[in-house]
Amino acid sequence: MLSSKHISKITIALIAAVLILCVLAMTFYDKLLPAVNNSGYSMEYEDKLFNTSEILDIEIVIDDAKWNEMLKNATQEVYYECDVIINGTTFKQVGIRPKGNTSLSSIASDPDNNRYSFKLEFDQFAPGQTCFGLDKLILNNSFADTTNMKEAIVYDMFQYLDVDASLYNYAKISVNNEYWGIYLALEAVEDSFMLRNYGMEKGYLYKPDSMNFGGNDDKKSSGGNNFSAPPQGGKQSSDKRSFSGSGQRMGRGGFPGGMGGGGNLNYTDDSLDSYGTIWNGEVNDSSDADHKRVVAALKNINNRTDIEKYIDVDQILKYMAVHNFSVNDDSLSGSMAHNYYLYEANGQICILPWDYNLSLGGMHGGDATSVINEPIDDLWQGTKLFDFVLENEEYKARYHEYYNKLVNEYLYGGKFEEAYNRITSQIDELVKTDPNSMYTYEEYLKGVEVLYDAVMLRAQSIKGQLDGTIPSTAETQSADSSKLVDASHLNLSDLGQFMMGGFGGNRGGGQQPFGEMSGRNNQNTLNK
Repeated sequence: MLSSKHISKITIALIAAVLILCVLAMTFYDKLLPAVNNSGYSMEYEDKLFNTSEILDIEIVIDDAKWNEMLKNATQEVYYECDVIINGTTFKQVGIRPKGNTSLSSIASDPDNNRYSFKLEFDQFAPGQTCFGLDKLILNNSFADTTNMKEAIVYDMFQYLDVDASLYNYAKISVNNEYWGIYLALEAVEDSFMLRNYGMEKGYLYKPDSMNFGGNDDKKSSGGNNFSAPPQGGKQSSDKRSFSGSGQRMGRGGFPGGMGGGGNLNYTDDSLDSYGTIWNGEVNDSSDADHKRVVAALKNINNRTDIEKYIDVDQILKYMAVHNFSVNDDSLSGSMAHNYYLYEANGQICILPWDYNLSLGGMHGGDATSVINEPIDDLWQGTKLFDFVLENEEYKARYHEYYNKLVNEYLYGGKFEEAYNRITSQIDELVKTDPNSMYTYEEYLKGVEVLYDAVMLRAQSIKGQLDGTIPSTAETQSADSSKLVDASHLNLSDLGQFMMGGFGGNRGGGQQPFGEMSGRNNQNTLNK
């Protein structure tokens, strides 16, 4: 029988949970539409911001001195107050700051480049303010992507397979009535994202990042240690900026974190201290009790115990199909264990996608044939979490079914070509006149041409791997490379490549491809 003291504690906890849910509902109530999508809500911003039939027109109105100060101090990631006009609707007192990790530092080190990615935080200076129900909008600069569209195409694939992923659209950005550039606008993975996908379910969100020198980039609540005081006029981001601490070590290529701190989601033991990279990536406040549920899930998945109780298998299979299609080593599937979100609710976890500008060989040296024929039945080098998929014939068959749907319906069924033509028609002239483009217009034209061919050749290889005419593991590909799709005529560096100290294209010639530092073998070894 429970003591009155324990009953009181439980009652207080329940009341607190209800109050939190009520505050969340009140914040977004006027932006919720009557329709319910699965367990989530339809949000007003889905149509207002992410109707891809028409790109966004975003005007940033900010004092010139403050804008220049923000750019000069970009690596401090300080929020500055501005007004934002989106398709004619004005939002006052919006927080804006540069964002990124290696991309941010690379641009900051280039005296000729100010094309940062940005965050627009609508409630940073005006508590409770949203943009048609959205709390934060991400503006990505297409770093190391000559095409300006690799990430958009991947998110379009995620949407086609109904993966829990950010909505996207393009945005023409102007600053004080002067055209700044064409950006990819993304729904931030925060409160409004969770409300849209999971409704009022009490879930916890983490963005583990073993590569992040500053810890979590998305923490909404205040707290944590900051590197320095904000410049005069700025407001320090409330995002948590502390070192990831427990488990931190040097990874491949001399980068911090590597495979340590739990960022790779491999179960090691029951100690919460072994997973510090995960907890430092919390997006909403979580406790040790919440952390124990995550560790329990990782443990049971590792032990193959009640797998479907501890991981959303169907979402994982869809996520894996699109993610593996994209050949993105700058992620959980690569050796650096970052660029993903971990969502947990009621003891069950799910992986949410993030950051695809380096897809299709963006971190690779070597030829294109290995990238195009990336095996679909090899386990990821960055984590063992998904090993259960290929060990279970039922899961493996469903995983292949989603690949078939993606290839036969999206790629060969005309959906990819439809998205490709829509995007190029929307952004072509804006890319041509972009005053801050990181690439020439000629590089863009060449890039989009190569992108189309690369995506269709990737589809051809996957179709062959599914029907058995092309080997589907690195071992079998290495044993007989004659059956692989020949992509030797493609130069994937035409798509843009992240280089050590910069990026490929018209600025980064002669630098070392980041993929050679990331632990991925050269293409001719076929990932043995």
